Amino acid sequence: MNRAVPWWALVVVALATATWSQPQKNPATEKAVADLEQQWLKSQQTNNAALVEPLLADGFTNTSSDGKVSDRAQALADAKASKYSSADYLDVKVKVFGDTAIAVGNFRGKGTDPSGKPFDTNERFTDTWVKMPGGKWQCVASHQSPVKM
Repeated sequence: MNRAVPWWALVVVALATATWSQPQKNPATEKAVADLEQQWLKSQQTNNAALVEPLLADGFTNTSSDGKVSDRAQALADAKASKYSSADYLDVKVKVFGDTAIAVGNFRGKGTDPSGKPFDTNERFTDTWVKMPGGKWQCVASHQSPVKM
């Protein structure tokens, strides 16, 4: 038996999906996530990885500017072993999509990496934040790309 979906049902689903996938203006959530980004930055400025630890979800994945993919445990170990002499964010913007928020910005930092090698970096980052069942926002993924000058 042929049970074709009526054309109008497909239109309704398409419109609902398009509306849901559009960023929503939510100043309170934008500020909350921007504040979490500032806490992350402070962890780098003060070389205090304990500040970033509660921000990362259990399933967190990081993709560094050199293409290395790491999980939460490795990202935290790298944060503890890295030493920043300077760190700053520029032009951070947050867009909200329901219970997901995307933060995009520019990071500039100097210091030593986990192996003790000096670095001077200028990167664009994209962080994906999700509102967890308890209402707490956590980062589930971060990606950095080098900025070529």
